[in-house]
Amino acid sequence: MTHLLRGKQAGIQGDFSAGLASDLFAIEEITRYGVNSQISQIAYDPVQSLLAVGTNDTKFGHGQIYVFGQKRVSVTFQIPGKASVKFLRFCSDRIICLDSKNNLSMYSLESKKLINEYSPPAAVTAVETDSSLDYALIGTASGEVIAYDMDREAMAPFRLPHFWKEQNPRAMATPIVSLQLHPRDVGTLLIGYSEGAVIYSFKQNKATKFLHYRLTPGAPGGDLDPAVWKMDRSPKLTQALWHPTGTFVLTGHEDSSLVFWDPIQARIVMARTLQDTKIDQPGAVTSIQSGQSGKGPMVVKEPLFKIAWCANKDPDDTGILVAGGAPTDLPTRGLTFFELGRTPVYATSSWQIISDHFENPKRQRVLPTPPNASVVNFCLIPRTSPHFAGAQDPIAALALLSSGELITLSFPSGLPITPANQLHVSLTFVHPFVNHVALSSMERTRWLGMTEKRAHGPPILSGGAEGPSPLRRFETRSVVQTSHVDGTVRLWDCGHGDEVENSSLLQADIARAVGRFDHVEVAQTSLAGGSGELACGLRSGEVIVFRWGHNRHAGQEPPSPRPNNPNGLTDVSERRDPSLSDGLFPFTLLDQHDGHVTALKLSDVGFLAAGFEGGSLAIVDLRGPAVIYNSSVAEFAKQEKKGAFRRNSQQGSPKPDWPTTLEFSVMTLDGDDYSSICLHVGTNQGHVATFRILPDPSGRYTVQFAGSINLESPVIHLAPLNADNGSHAYAYQSTVSQLRTGLRVPGFLLAVSHLSVRIFKPATNKGAHRTWDDALCDRAAVVRYEGATGGHALVGLFGTGQARAFSIPGLRDLGAAPISHLLDPRRLADACIASNGDILGWTGPSELTLLTVWGVGGAGTTTGRAPAPAPPLSSASSLSSPALPREPPITTATTKSEDRLLNPDLLIPPRPTISNMQWIAGTQYITPTDMDVLIGGPDRPPSRRMVAQARADEQQRRAAGRVGASPSSAAAGARAEAVGQQDEGYWAYMQRQINERTEKLGIMGDSMDKLETNSAGWADDVGKFVNRQKKNLVMGGKLLFPIHFRKL
Repeated sequence: MTHLLRGKQAGIQGDFSAGLASDLFAIEEITRYGVNSQISQIAYDPVQSLLAVGTNDTKFGHGQIYVFGQKRVSVTFQIPGKASVKFLRFCSDRIICLDSKNNLSMYSLESKKLINEYSPPAAVTAVETDSSLDYALIGTASGEVIAYDMDREAMAPFRLPHFWKEQNPRAMATPIVSLQLHPRDVGTLLIGYSEGAVIYSFKQNKATKFLHYRLTPGAPGGDLDPAVWKMDRSPKLTQALWHPTGTFVLTGHEDSSLVFWDPIQARIVMARTLQDTKIDQPGAVTSIQSGQSGKGPMVVKEPLFKIAWCANKDPDDTGILVAGGAPTDLPTRGLTFFELGRTPVYATSSWQIISDHFENPKRQRVLPTPPNASVVNFCLIPRTSPHFAGAQDPIAALALLSSGELITLSFPSGLPITPANQLHVSLTFVHPFVNHVALSSMERTRWLGMTEKRAHGPPILSGGAEGPSPLRRFETRSVVQTSHVDGTVRLWDCGHGDEVENSSLLQADIARAVGRFDHVEVAQTSLAGGSGELACGLRSGEVIVFRWGHNRHAGQEPPSPRPNNPNGLTDVSERRDPSLSDGLFPFTLLDQHDGHVTALKLSDVGFLAAGFEGGSLAIVDLRGPAVIYNSSVAEFAKQEKKGAFRRNSQQGSPKPDWPTTLEFSVMTLDGDDYSSICLHVGTNQGHVATFRILPDPSGRYTVQFAGSINLESPVIHLAPLNADNGSHAYAYQSTVSQLRTGLRVPGFLLAVSHLSVRIFKPATNKGAHRTWDDALCDRAAVVRYEGATGGHALVGLFGTGQARAFSIPGLRDLGAAPISHLLDPRRLADACIASNGDILGWTGPSELTLLTVWGVGGAGTTTGRAPAPAPPLSSASSLSSPALPREPPITTATTKSEDRLLNPDLLIPPRPTISNMQWIAGTQYITPTDMDVLIGGPDRPPSRRMVAQARADEQQRRAAGRVGASPSSAAAGARAEAVGQQDEGYWAYMQRQINERTEKLGIMGDSMDKLETNSAGWADDVGKFVNRQKKNLVMGGKLLFPIHFRKL
């Protein structure tokens, strides 16, 4: 009977939760956004235009692989077991992953499933794949190289021994640190051991060259300690890579040395660091010597995290991108780019010219990154080609910082690229980190019209296709506002598990609007769904309002910002982003100078209310704009009436009080005979105050204090409701427009605090209340059930890890369900509850999950079908007691993605081949088909790709043969072909393909013999011609140009 009395005490006759049964309350997970753990690896496929990121196994989540495409295309692959991603790469229609448990996993982009998992016999330290091969070359800690047949899903017979023992027989087991196939000659492999590099030839089946970087006494190398220079040493190798044409080899070492090699002579061309050159020569002067002269503290260098030898469209036009290797005392440590320019022709250039090419690059620049963070990994975004180690004609670089954040830079200029509408919305959670989240409702038609136009380069992600989704469930869209640590706010539609019609992101630049680029941390945001305006409150005390508009001066840098007006409003409409044509632009700024913003609310009818840590409350009429109220909450917060002894025993001044929640409404207050715009203010001391906002004869509005009550604990939510039907009594534009016609809205206010909830008629009516049984409520909201029965309920998230529903106005229990396995119980206060029953909460530092309280149960859901009363709650809370132990997250809760990743119509371009000069020099050309024999052995059946290609070629040949045939002969041929195919079994077909392939290899061998004979004769002719040219040059004769090569 208690719930009946509460309704009578609040003056409400009906039951707004009559149609809600306890079995309707069921927590179900809809989708997730963000990444569950720290990112460890990044990979990009330029053919399919997909991006993959792998994560580490941490306390927040297990290792996973996220594959992102255009718009909202996203597929998640689970790593078998609890492991971190160590290596990640796209290879044809697969994703190859090596985890921290030494397992090699392959995932299919077509079926979106795990194809196979393989555990190599030794610890894996390097992996190399190529889109033209069906093999993964695996380098081990013992120095051996083994091959895994990805097509047959088994080990290949190919195995390479520890070659470095040929160079140093006394060497112990030297691990392999890098593997890379020759960019033009697939038959040559560069093996990087920790002691040096080896060039292996598949054709000769032996190691042809050994590259050993050794420093004699007196050579500084990359070490900064002069005491080390006196020793004979060999810095350990960390990475070895080819020049894009294979002309040179670059090795990186643990002392930050970059060593360029001539692979033909196994000779050092140039040894340098990011600052110094010729460091392999004794007596070389370094920048540390000339700058410090041996004085001051010892400077430490970063290790070389990653090196990429980039190429333009012309592979001879190259540059080197380096992560790491810079002194730690530099203020800016980003990516270092050496623009080398066009590579000298090896056959005609002197040794000095080649050495100068690497010693004096055309340009050296630093691609800046945020301070106090180093780039530990990066992924280049090539325009089209997956070859040349994924570094040909890159348009951008996606860098992974030591803090776990991502940053996208244009290449080679190094300008920052906003991830909005370039990357998937989940990647924006770490680009950079999110520090505040808010959720607002907006009309569908207005949201569809809010599509910003921003100048940007070519799209990074354009692959994949979104799967079918249910049609929109609600006419209102749930718009998320994420505030990032760099002072940007991004808005996007999180959906309801239905079709997202406008999947684009909006971005507001807070730093530019404030006029500075430091101390721009956003504390509060508020979005007006009716007007599309955005308000942002900073921890430094400023409040900025953004409005949708058009930039007539797009592309032009705005003038320097003028100083902000303290304790007043400042017009900031000129501080517009020049790259934005249509979007959210700054309108006005309020600088209160009273602590950080603790509460913020922007109404649909042009009023803004902001509360500050110092206790002040400001109300702004945006029609002017003008501040129409500015006072302290201490003026209306009444002290509690207690006994004289208790009152006299209090010492010191009253506790500080500041606003914690704000809400605008339209209702008839207690004692009034008219309805008006009202502002309800809740404070951290439990006071709930109400203000009237009335029109003034001067044309402006005035604010009148109506009264207040006390809930004795911090107020976390205020919900104005209509006393006739229980719907929200917010200050909608349609409602306010009818006030002049005498509209009266009977209303009441539902106020929720940490310890209790109260339903009353503002401003001073006590109404009815209920305590939370000594439990603390972290977040609450009034939600509506959109089913046939309808109804409203109060949903609260409690610090014990439970979600509970209560009826209105009786406040009886409707259901309870645990949510600690879906949400982080320590961050329940940061969760958002929408009016349709959706809950947006944190599962980890960079991942949000979207839940609904009106679920259907099943896998990945938590139902609360137990009838009331709810189980007793303890007093544990995320605000007043130690955090609860976090249960391991469940990954089965996420629904399997229906998005498609693979587009079979996009073909991988042919692999680059050796140049004419390399072929003339005697380099034997090996095709990927030949590699199948060299690695897989002569008994290996043709791969699935070869069989499919052979069938396609055969069908094309037969179709071409029918073009000139008569209809009768064509029909007869078709019948004969059908009979032949029916008679020929699978193994007969395979045998026929092998025989044809053997014949072709024999023909190729004969052709190579003839080619060798012709090449010898041609080489003699070239030698005679060169001698004649030298003679003419010495004797003053006429040079003969050009050289006409004889066709072989």
